[in-house]
Amino acid sequence: MNETLELVFKTAGGKRMTLTVDNPREGLTEAEVRQAMDEVIASGVFGTDGHPAESTEAARIVSRGVTDIITA
Repeated sequence: MNETLELVFKTAGGKRMTLTVDNPREGLTEAEVRQAMDEVIASGVFGTDGHPAESTEAARIVSRGVTDIITA
């Protein structure tokens, strides 16, 4: 099963922005994720439409499974 960590931010322009990390380390804690998100905000590097990430909105791990029915 594939897993992705989704980090959701609110930008200074009021929009939502999501950063995704493939195959996150197991056992991530809320404190670790909050710290990483705070570092993203502090860097000022990531944003949307010229507006930097301004605040933390959510974080989640999404699991996706695929079952092939027909393969070539």
